[in-house]
Amino acid sequence: MRSGIGTACLIGLCLAAAAWPAAPGLAVTEANFLVKTTGDLIDLCATPKGEPLYTAAVNFCEGFMVGAYRYHTVSAQAEGGKPLVCPPNPPPSRNETVERFIAWGRGNPAVMDKPPVEGMFEFLAQAYPCPK
Repeated sequence: MRSGIGTACLIGLCLAAAAWPAAPGLAVTEANFLVKTTGDLIDLCATPKGEPLYTAAVNFCEGFMVGAYRYHTVSAQAEGGKPLVCPPNPPPSRNETVERFIAWGRGNPAVMDKPPVEGMFEFLAQAYPCPK
């Protein structure tokens, strides 16, 4: 894996997201698990403790994000391509990354309707751009 956000960081990203409060009045539903949008992914990642689907949501979030990120790193390496994401070394804390992802998505309503992988990598590329 290239330097940058490691698997442990992304795993923690999703676990720490559970501590981030969801938008008032918005509870995660089974429909969020279809993960059709970035908004669905953010809602899953931000599910607060005490919600009935908390454990399932956080575990799904973790698996989705780690899987997408790992696929990207392997694909970029295999194709000799440049990665889309280049976090600093050492990478930011998991909590910081989660807070930034959730805040970024909620602060950019237009991104909430994008496909979840697109929204996730748009955030990561803006937050941790690669040198040109």
